Amino acid sequence: MSAHRNPSAPNTAPDFLLSRGHGSVRTQGSKEVFTDPWEAVDALKQGRVAMVVGALPFERDKPAALTVPEHIIREDGPLEPHAYYRFGPGSVLHASVAGIDPSPIEHLRRVNAAINTINNTVLNKVVLARAVDISFEPPVDPLLVAARLIDNSHNKDGFIADLTPAGPDFAGHMLVGSSPEVLIKRQGSTITAYPLAGSAPRLADPVRDEAQGQNLLASAKNLEEHSYVVNHLRTILEPLCSQFDAPTVPELTKTNEMWHLATPIVGTLKYPHITALELAIRTHPTPAICGTPTDAAEALIIEAESPRNFYAGAVGWCDSTGDGEYMVAIRCAEVSEDGTWARAWAGGGIVAESDAQEEFDETTAKLQTIMRSLGL
Repeated sequence: MSAHRNPSAPNTAPDFLLSRGHGSVRTQGSKEVFTDPWEAVDALKQGRVAMVVGALPFERDKPAALTVPEHIIREDGPLEPHAYYRFGPGSVLHASVAGIDPSPIEHLRRVNAAINTINNTVLNKVVLARAVDISFEPPVDPLLVAARLIDNSHNKDGFIADLTPAGPDFAGHMLVGSSPEVLIKRQGSTITAYPLAGSAPRLADPVRDEAQGQNLLASAKNLEEHSYVVNHLRTILEPLCSQFDAPTVPELTKTNEMWHLATPIVGTLKYPHITALELAIRTHPTPAICGTPTDAAEALIIEAESPRNFYAGAVGWCDSTGDGEYMVAIRCAEVSEDGTWARAWAGGGIVAESDAQEEFDETTAKLQTIMRSLGL
C-alpha cells in the first residue's frame, strides 16, 4: 500500500475497511488483484481465495479495484478509530477548498436540462452529482479522514478502499467515506438491501426538523423517486429468491446531515451458490445513484459530468462462502497517493417534478458529511 502514511502511524492501519454498527471487516496486504469482478467471483466460487475486498467503479465497463488480502480481521461491532487518529500525532488535519466542479450556475443548468430531457424522452430519473476539490497542508493520511467520518457518523458507518488495482491512474489513491446505503448484504441464504432515494436536509430546530422528515415521507415527488430504486432491486433479486419482502411504503432514516426515504428489503436465496459480490455486480448501479432506465441515465451522466471514478460505485467484501456486504459509495472522497488533495462528490436524483435550486441545496447538504469531517 503506497498511500501517504506517517511512519509513526499504528502498524494495524488497514488497506481496506468496512465499518458497520453490526460488524466490521478490515484487511491488510495484497496477494492478488482483480480488475474484472467476474474473475473475482470465479476465484471465490472455486475456493481459490478466502476473501475479496475493494471497490466497483460507477461505470460498469471500467476496471474494478479488487484485492485478495493477506490479513483479515473481523469484529462484531463498528471499528473504533485508533487513538493515534483521535488524539495523537495523527489527528492533525488542515484542509481548504481548492475548486468546485461544475460551478453552481452550471449545475443548475444541467439539472434544468435533465428535467427537460425527462419530460421529452424515455428517461424517468437521472442522478446528477457535483464535486469539490480539497487540498491538504500538511498532507493528510486517508485513515485520518476515515476515522473522522466514522466518529461523526450517526451509525458508525465508514469505509476505506485502496484503488491501486484499478490501474496507474489510481496508484496509491484511497476511497474513504461514510455511506448510509446498503447495496446488498448476504449472510447464509438471507440477503438484505437498504436502498435510499428521496432526501431532505436536516434542520437545527428539532420541531422543524421533525416536520421536514414527515414532509419528505409525504412527498409524491420523493416517493416516486424512491419507488424506482425498490422496483429495480425487486426485478433483479426477486427471481433469485424463494421468499422476498419489500414493504410498499418506505420508512424514514437519518444521518447527521440528511433525512432519507429507505426501504428494508429481505430475501431468502433459492440458489446458495450466488455470492454477495455477484449480487453487487448484478444490482449496481441502482436508480439511487444513476437513474432509470439505467443505460439512458448512465449515458447522460457520462456525457454531462467529469468522470466519477469510484464515487457512486460500491465498496465491500465477499468471502469464499459467498457471504459479504457492499455499501453504495456515497458521502465519500478519493484521496491522492501523496495526501495533498482529495475530491468529494454529492448527487441528487432528478425527476420531472424536480426544482433545480432544491436539487442544488440537497447536494450542498450531502457534501456536509465529508466537509464537516475535514473541518470545512
